Amino acid sequence: MNMEANYWDNRYTRHETGWDLGTVSPPLKKYFDGLTDRSIRILIPGGGNSYEAEYLMRQGFTDVTVVDISAVLVERLSVKFSSYTENGLHLIHEDFFLHAGQYDLIVEQTFFCALDPVLRPEYVRQMNGLLVEGGKLVGVLFDRDFPGGPPYGGSRAEYQALLETEFEVLVLEPCYNSIQPRAGSEAFLIAQKKRR
Repeated sequence: MNMEANYWDNRYTRHETGWDLGTVSPPLKKYFDGLTDRSIRILIPGGGNSYEAEYLMRQGFTDVTVVDISAVLVERLSVKFSSYTENGLHLIHEDFFLHAGQYDLIVEQTFFCALDPVLRPEYVRQMNGLLVEGGKLVGVLFDRDFPGGPPYGGSRAEYQALLETEFEVLVLEPCYNSIQPRAGSEAFLIAQKKRR
């Protein structure tokens, strides 16, 4: 964890966050707006500046957990979101692959693309293990390649093959409401944990 944690700490310290939208991702906002049960347990791994978590808290959700490997970021968020941490927002400095818990919904927003592709099968297993029976993994994935990375891209066909080992992929389609710089290069995902 140390080498990777240092990498991300340095990125946040230097404000080298080119992936940061500065707001909640429009495809995720639309999905969140359709949720009616505000008590569901939500996890946002590699949550970055956590615009999605902030949006969910403002909408009245009561159990949102953000896990990030960067101590610098988690400390910054603890100050920024101090009022939310008293009302159901949990900020955890931890390696995602060591995290334990049970969630109804896991939100994917630029975490998958930050991981070395060799970790993708483990990512899928960990996501599956963190979801309750019938829980959902929902998010935005890059539907294009990036040389060098991070970010690391991929294709919908690749994601489908990877995810269907543990999930029923309900939706994996081009985003119609991406921000302009990402238009045509994002896919929206809804995958449900397979019932055993």
